[in-house]
Amino acid sequence: MINVAILGSTGSIGTQALEVIAANPEQFRVRVLTAHAGHQLLRRQIELFRPDFAVLTNEESAHQFVAEGIPPGLVFHAGASALLRAAAFPETDVVLNALVGFAGLAPSIACINAGRTLAIANKETLVAAGALVMDMAQQKGVSVLPVDSEHSAIAQCLAGESGGSVRRLLLTASGGPFRGRKARELEQVSLQECLKHPNWAMGKKITIDSATLMNKGLEVIEAHWLFSLDYDKIDVVVHPQSIVHSMVEFVDGSIKAQLGLPDMRLPIQYALQNGRRTEPAFSSMDFSQALSLSFEPPDTETFKALPLAYAAGRRGSTFPCVMNAANEIGVQAFIEGRIGFGGMLGTVETVLAKHAGIDRPVLEDYIEADQWARKQAADYIDKAVKQ
Repeated sequence: MINVAILGSTGSIGTQALEVIAANPEQFRVRVLTAHAGHQLLRRQIELFRPDFAVLTNEESAHQFVAEGIPPGLVFHAGASALLRAAAFPETDVVLNALVGFAGLAPSIACINAGRTLAIANKETLVAAGALVMDMAQQKGVSVLPVDSEHSAIAQCLAGESGGSVRRLLLTASGGPFRGRKARELEQVSLQECLKHPNWAMGKKITIDSATLMNKGLEVIEAHWLFSLDYDKIDVVVHPQSIVHSMVEFVDGSIKAQLGLPDMRLPIQYALQNGRRTEPAFSSMDFSQALSLSFEPPDTETFKALPLAYAAGRRGSTFPCVMNAANEIGVQAFIEGRIGFGGMLGTVETVLAKHAGIDRPVLEDYIEADQWARKQAADYIDKAVKQ
């Protein structure tokens, strides 16, 4: 029986993780659930899975939850600081960090410090502070298991292979809803158009990042830290069908690919079971039907967020952290209708250009860089709106 904590249980990854657990009741027990503001859904999850500990980080939602009554046997806490207690809960074996954004970093560190296995769906943890997090994990002897479909695919392709045999990683990307369009065609695209991903059902933030290809840039940085490979050995290839989730090319020229339906429940199950394979409870590919797979290079002239992320990753220090923070502010401003599609990239470029970097950053440096970038991004957007 694997004891699981899910940070962000009401989001896309969190709800699918609970589907995996519900389909494998003899393998998993839920010990901890946390959410931001979805108190009604969290209550239903608590009723179904009977965790020991639960958190709502939004104070108003927490107040409503308490007013409706705390379920018997549940320890409940409110506020973002309680996420650290949730991440280090003593009865858990694995913590699935499905939080969105930089807010996931501190809980990831708390999980590692407590010696728990970290299943990481919060890519910002490694984008913002990959050097710090992976060094801590190594010192503590803690496994960091990828949940993103691309990184799960790479981990599966690397199983049984020696590190020195890898020539490069090939991260696949669907191309998003605007694949094939040029920059001039994207100037007036709407939020609704951005949210129509061709293959995946995801939250707003990651879906918009997929539309700009920033998400793939974040995944490149994440792959750099997860698999200890230089950026020159990490390539992106557009694969519109989202069947090949990623590939690894070896020094002899052979390539391994991991295939599957565009369904996050498979990589979630693989991570929660730490690579052990069991019978799937969900649909699998049907090769009795015709299937075509195509690949093409990404259009980095139109989708400049991808090369921007490579550049920030290569510079290291706090540059990826600043890029991530500015992007989070830019995406939120786009969701609110304050800036257009191109304004997101403009925000990130402007803030990165002002950043000097910090030598050998520690946790406090990453936090300071994140806060600085958010203020710079907000100021830039405010000025743009006024003009």
